[in-house]
Formats: sequence, structure tokens, C-alpha cells
Amino acid sequence: MDPQEFEARYREQIKNILNRLQSAMVVSSQLEHTIADIGEAVQILSRDVEQFLAEQRPDSSGGRSS
Repeated sequence: MDPQEFEARYREQIKNILNRLQSAMVVSSQLEHTIADIGEAVQILSRDVEQFLAEQRPDSSGGRSS
């Protein structure tokens, strides 16, 4: 392999590596956003469950009898 061929292969491999790295960073950013959305959904669900349980307690029935 002569120096020009080596350089051409080297440049092509570097280009491929950088393209893959850029793709991985895009996917990572999307994943980070998805994880944040899931975390927010879990917090909302937790709040809703706590509110529901609080409403089921006899002492918080607002004077209603069961």
C-alpha cells in the first residue's frame, strides 16, 4: 500500500467514525429527552396516586359518612 492509498483509507475511516459519533450523539440527545418525559410522567402519576389515597382516608372524607 502506498502512502496515498493509506491516507485515503485513513481519511475514509475517520469520516465514518465521525459520522457514527454524530449519529450516536443525536440518539443520545433524543434518549435524554425521552427519559426526562418519562420522569415527568412518573411524577404526575405519583402525585395522582397520593391524591387518590388521601381522598380514600376516612379522616379526610370532608364530613361524609360511609
